[in-house]
Amino acid sequence: MSDRIKLTVDGVTVEVEPGSTILQACEEAGAEIPRFCYHERLSVAGNCRMCLVEVERAPKPVASCAAPVAPDMVVNTQTDSVKAAREGVMEFLLINHPLDCPICDQGGECDLQDQALGYGIDASRFDDNKRAVEDKQMGPLVKTIMTRCIHCTRCVRFSTEVAGVPEIGAIGRGEDMEITTYLEASLDSELSGNVIDLCPVGALTSKPYAYTARPWELKKTETIDVMDAVGSNIRVDMRGREAMRILPRNHDDVNEEWLSDKSRFVWDGLNTQRLDRPYVRRDGKLSAASWDDAFALIAEKINGKADKLAAIAGDLVCAEGQFALKSLMDTLGSPNLDCRQDGAKLSGPRANYLFNSSIAGIEDADALLIIGSNPRLEAPVLNARIRKRWTMGNFPIAVIGEPADLTYDAETIGAGADTLNDMVAGKHAFADVLKNAARPMIVLGQGALSSADGASVLAAAIALAEASGAVSDDWNGFNLLHTAAARVAGLDLGLLPGEGGRDVAAILDGAQSGEIETVVLYGADEIAGAALGDAFVIYIGSHGDRGAHRADVILPSAAYTEKQAIYVNTEGRPQMAERAAFPPGEAREDWKIFRALSEHLDAKLDFDTVEALRVKMFEVAPHLSQLDQIAPAGAPQAPEAGKAETSVFASPVEDFYFTNPIARASATMADCAKAKQERAPKAEGTGTHG
Repeated sequence: MSDRIKLTVDGVTVEVEPGSTILQACEEAGAEIPRFCYHERLSVAGNCRMCLVEVERAPKPVASCAAPVAPDMVVNTQTDSVKAAREGVMEFLLINHPLDCPICDQGGECDLQDQALGYGIDASRFDDNKRAVEDKQMGPLVKTIMTRCIHCTRCVRFSTEVAGVPEIGAIGRGEDMEITTYLEASLDSELSGNVIDLCPVGALTSKPYAYTARPWELKKTETIDVMDAVGSNIRVDMRGREAMRILPRNHDDVNEEWLSDKSRFVWDGLNTQRLDRPYVRRDGKLSAASWDDAFALIAEKINGKADKLAAIAGDLVCAEGQFALKSLMDTLGSPNLDCRQDGAKLSGPRANYLFNSSIAGIEDADALLIIGSNPRLEAPVLNARIRKRWTMGNFPIAVIGEPADLTYDAETIGAGADTLNDMVAGKHAFADVLKNAARPMIVLGQGALSSADGASVLAAAIALAEASGAVSDDWNGFNLLHTAAARVAGLDLGLLPGEGGRDVAAILDGAQSGEIETVVLYGADEIAGAALGDAFVIYIGSHGDRGAHRADVILPSAAYTEKQAIYVNTEGRPQMAERAAFPPGEAREDWKIFRALSEHLDAKLDFDTVEALRVKMFEVAPHLSQLDQIAPAGAPQAPEAGKAETSVFASPVEDFYFTNPIARASATMADCAKAKQERAPKAEGTGTHG
């Protein structure tokens, strides 16, 4: 393209976009530039000076991260003066840095170690005493050893720009400068753990992981997160079969390189309260049993009574397990099946229940209406993407629902269905804002759909999207934000009541009245035990949580890190989770449990391997075979429903740290919830968004 700028780096001619920095041009040319403060997703600080290069006719070395390119510029990155400048910078950085490498958690994956080896020298000319800095209190997740800090300010810029919670800053000047949280309070962000990845030294490390392992001891597995419906790409590090930590992987279209605190620190919940053998309730008490005994008891209860059988799929289960469950229920002839354990009224074509704009598409929108959702709690990484678009400017945001600090300026224009109905009728000022926008976006949350008139709310939201021009040939701005990682796959595979079948509410009513005698809870832990009446309950899951407490038979299954399985995120993107470890004890993969159970029920499923299962599953939902691709979903279609009347739309997430059985088993999540309660009274009146 003619408007690109041509320059020479180490004798290599490259063309880059106008406004690019010299550092970006050097990387384009294949030259490696060391850096500590520069990060491609944060603003430029230019304060570590490690990225110095030589520019022809410049009087001294130039900080390449902060200097823009110019036509016909000649840059050298390997000259003697550049080498001497980098050695000098490294010498300065190490004046006060302690020799903590043998006891530092960053050892083995530390930018300072690597760059000191590559660009430093083996001696220092400074023999002054090293300064010491007091460690700061940043809450239960981030461990601080601030004597190691090199003042790159990455943590400051992340908390201010990306997380939208400007709680980290610098005090003092020169040698007295310190990075700290204001009032030494713990970080009030659902994304605070990302400062650990950003810190190029060992100043900010993971508190739960401290002193437990070295990186070279760990087996690393790239997989998918299921703590929310974003489908963040993660890496699980295991030692033996014990999970030691979870880190984010880069995926520009999903989570960029960020990860929510729950997804990052829930790993200790994978190691505790696990179900590792079948259990059967005898004389009111659960006792260990063999698989055959458990299956025999289930067969005794179900055989000949398929019409009195119902199944509910939970929030963390995989596509293969849900397909096996549906196949079993179809074979038995029971239509009482539902994957919407929160009672959300979702139905219709795929576009009715997907985040159609895609997560990356948020950056293309120019107006946003959020209905019955708190994205900060339901999907923190997606919320950061909304904030990213908001910081670009010209992005009005309105909320119908509970007022909340979303980390960006959002006007609460109403509490419930009355405001939504006014918007549809064009009686509200923000309806005009949406109509006048080129690419308006509507985000509908589960909180608005799980009420009794959820179908009416869905119909009204789709009508609003059509009336405001949010759905057109080149843009689909109608978006559903899920909170359950399993939900989209369940809807794609048809885990909904069949003809004459019962949904979740009707299943619970039937269990209370005796019309439903047996209920299969497949990872469904959010249903209160008393709601199931006197029904015989079969629980299939990985943790001894609410579902297991109520169960008459427990069949132990694999957690999300213990199976290769497909999960579909809120935008309809199928992704493959990989096995990081094998399930504990006698626990088995979900589909294997349903396959083995089918033989005892004389309803044998016609697949013996996961590959054979997937062949049949892809026949039902072909788009699931296109991993990491979003299949076109068309336009949403409003269901036939009456007028929406819910007075208040409330987010389904009351406590961010305790939304599922794995999180409830995590001691770290309990510490986070406790810290949040302790700072809650102080948080009132703070709503600054830098």
